[in-house]
Amino acid sequence: MFEMAISVPELLLILGLSYAMGAIPFGLILARLMGLGDLRSIGSGNIGATNVLRTGNKAAAAMTLVLDALKGAGAVLLARAVWGEEAAQMAGLAAFLGHLYPVWLGFRGGKGVATLLGVALALAWPVGLAMCAAWAAVAKLLRISSVAGMAGALMGPAAALALGYGAKTGFLAVMAGFVLWRHRANIARLLRGTEPRIGAGKS
Repeated sequence: MFEMAISVPELLLILGLSYAMGAIPFGLILARLMGLGDLRSIGSGNIGATNVLRTGNKAAAAMTLVLDALKGAGAVLLARAVWGEEAAQMAGLAAFLGHLYPVWLGFRGGKGVATLLGVALALAWPVGLAMCAAWAAVAKLLRISSVAGMAGALMGPAAALALGYGAKTGFLAVMAGFVLWRHRANIARLLRGTEPRIGAGKS
């Protein structure tokens, strides 16, 4: 546990700035700038990298993945540099929630996997690497984006415990829970055996 050393105005600034960073819809912006159309009317309508990939533009999808991760990492690193480790976790959570529930998109954002990976890498890079490895391995093996994303998220608290970052376990477990909730439609399709593989259908 941290000793609370942040004033209320500072806390509000941290949360507000981090939320605003997380709520930047890079997938939607890139799709429009690159002439790919409104991402919300394509495929699943999601604003994340997997849905950008459905436009056929792999570069745009890769850029979305990287930028969504960077906004999470950026919020953590900025808060840590200015206010310390106590603020870093709060900033990471605010950025993550900003991506999931951006106010300027009617609170309908992405599913949070890339942003969570960025947050984890900035908070504790060994844990973040373990999450990235789990995500990449499952994606390569099963070719199902939703399963890979959920596997990466669930690796977070498990890796934190195993690698000696116990203080971050609960924090990562909360965000993993949000990722699972955002994938509830995918879970239903998985149970029915109708979940599409990467590059086709909904995600």
